[in-house]
Parts: sequence; structure tokens; C-alpha cells
Amino acid sequence: MAICMRPAPILADLPLPGSQRDIYPFLQARTRAMLQLDIPRIQERRSKVADLAVVVPTFKEADNVAPLVDKLASALEGIQWEVVFVDDDSPDETSKVLTEMARTDPRIRFIRRMGRRGLSSAVVEGILSTSTPFIAVIDADMQHDERILPQMFELLSEDKADLVVGSRYVSDGGVGSWNLTRQRISKFATLLSQLVMKTELADPMSGFFMVSRQAFEGSVRRLSIQGYKILLDIVASSSPGLRVVELPYVFRPREHGESKLDTLVSLEFGTLLLDKLVGRWVPVRLILFGAIGSLGVVLHMSVLGSLLHFGKFAFLPAQIAATFVAMTANFFLNNILTYRDKRAKGFWSIARGLLSFYAVCSVGALANVGVANAFFASNYAWWASALAGVIVGVGWNYGASSLFTWRNR
Repeated sequence: MAICMRPAPILADLPLPGSQRDIYPFLQARTRAMLQLDIPRIQERRSKVADLAVVVPTFKEADNVAPLVDKLASALEGIQWEVVFVDDDSPDETSKVLTEMARTDPRIRFIRRMGRRGLSSAVVEGILSTSTPFIAVIDADMQHDERILPQMFELLSEDKADLVVGSRYVSDGGVGSWNLTRQRISKFATLLSQLVMKTELADPMSGFFMVSRQAFEGSVRRLSIQGYKILLDIVASSSPGLRVVELPYVFRPREHGESKLDTLVSLEFGTLLLDKLVGRWVPVRLILFGAIGSLGVVLHMSVLGSLLHFGKFAFLPAQIAATFVAMTANFFLNNILTYRDKRAKGFWSIARGLLSFYAVCSVGALANVGVANAFFASNYAWWASALAGVIVGVGWNYGASSLFTWRNR
């Protein structure tokens, strides 16, 4: 707020207060005159505060972000909107393009996340960074049909729904050029999602929707923020009575860039379902960590047996070799699966992580043996003693590796 350097002509036009009763209006008028406040202009700016925020998670979408903004501007004409891009530190020019766009267009906002990955968490951060009463989520690849955004907005603003979903599986919707295999996978995932949903929804796997601020706030503290299916997470985390409307659209082919779908997306979907089913009692990461640890035990015994029977190794060197093989396999599997969002990348990062994991698991092995031996010495059954050691060892390995090996980078 700039102080006017020429107050005299304005102040000269102000009448002096005729009584003490008039002193406060006089002081208010004097203050406005001195500061040269343009009240109509301020009111005009306030009237242009965005009613809709469009959240767009990005990763390597440099060629798509500018065309997407153009499409949004065309589709949302007449609506006060802003777009929030949330980029997971793309290695291409995405952040540079977004920075330049945000400097010239006040409707564009940009969050660059460092050391964090994941579509769901990116969407949640984008939504929490806004104050608009309504929020849309759309992919950057322009495979979603932005032309139905005004219909979504109308339903929400007229309080006819809490959540409006762009659906491929209602009348007049479609999956476009998907092959039969992808269609079957999507249908199967939709069927599995019924296990956790509280509201009937034809296309819970959609990544294209608009939600009211109130409905989102009602679910945000229960979100799992696992994987890519943020819509399913919101619906499964919402209280009963969520009003959902689905609008048809046809999924379009990608024009630029590469699809982010890979074989691990199915695992992340399974992780989300598992979290919704048992996450309130047992952390899903711990379940995955334990499952991979069980595979490590099988691998350990296989390597040990092979070295003893076929390699004619003595027991001690065979045991040491089997232990390191199992720990190495466990590290890489956990790095890819359990801690995918925090995974180590690059030679030196992986080397440091592996050495850290060796150290953590070595302490865990000592704890396992020590606890099991103490229980057995106290006349517990051998199996109970061994189980106590395993529980302590796994608990230590999980907690310590989360803290030291896969801490937030």
C-alpha cells in the first residue's frame, strides 16, 4: 500500500468535523484520502478471486502444460479459475516451462516438489495450497475432456452434488482406443474397488473429477495417499451420504510424452485397497516389508542349501554368503516396492542405501538371536522363543530402515 505524496488537494475538499460526533467519519475519510485507496478497484479485484482451482499433477509433461492451459481457458470462459501445477521435480523442462508461464499469467500457480513422488500426494498438496470452494483434478496429458468442466462446476455451485466424476463407464462415455487387455484390467480394478467404497460409482478409477471444498475436508484426514487412484481414496475415506454425479466423457489418446503407467501401478492399487481394509490396524508398509522379508528367508535357505550341498562350502562362510544375498535382495525389492515413493536412485544413492540396510539388518539379526535365546533360557517353547526373536528383528529392521535407509530425501 503506497502513501500518496500529494494529499493536500484531496484533504482540502474534506469538510472539518462540526462536532465530536462527526470526528470518526472525518478521520476515516482523511485516512482514505491520505493513502489514496481505490476502493472500487479493490472490490473489483476481490470479485475476481478464483472460484475454481484446477489441480494438475505433472511429471515430464513439458510439451503438454501450455496447450492444457489454453484448453482450460477456452473451456472455463466466464468462470473465475486458477490452475495449480504440482510437479515432482521432472528431469525434463517441465519446471522451467511452468516457471515462465506462472510469471506471465496470474491464473497459473506452480509447486515443485523435491524428494517426493506420487500422484495422490501431489493432488492433495495442490488442493491444500488453494482456498477455492471447488477443486477439479485433471491429468496434464489432455486425455481427459476439459469441456465438461463447466457442467461439473454448475452441479457443485448449485449444490446438486458434492463430487462430480468424469466417467468412462456411463452412457455415452468410453475408453477410446484402449486395447482389450487394458479394458479388462480396468474393469477388474473397478470390481475390486467395491471392497472399500461406501458410495456407488461406475468409474472409481477415474482421475478426472471436481469436488467441493467441504467434501474434501471431510475426507482429507482419512486419506491413505497411496498410489495413483486419488478419487477412489477420497470416496473410500468420505462419510456416508456423499452425493456423487457422474458425467460421461471419452478418454482421448495422449498427444505428447509418455504414459506413466507401468507394472508397479497395479501394486500401488493393491496397496491402496489393503490400506483401506487393514491400514487402521497395521501399516501397509510393514505388511509389504514383512512379505519381502519372508521371501528373503526362502532365498536365504535356498542359497545356503545350494552352497552346502553343491558348492561344498563350510557352514559359516555359506551362512554369511546366504545372509548377504538375502539382505541384498530384500533391499532392492523394498526399494522398488515398499518405499517406491522414497526409493534411492543413482549409483551412489543406492550404494549408501544398501550399506545402511546391511548395518540395520545386522543389528536386527543380533536382536533376533538375543531375544530368542533369552526367551528360550526362560523356559519358553522353542517356537515361541523363535517367534519373539523374529518379531523384534522385523520390528527393528522396519523402523530403523525407514529412519536411516529410506528417510525422506
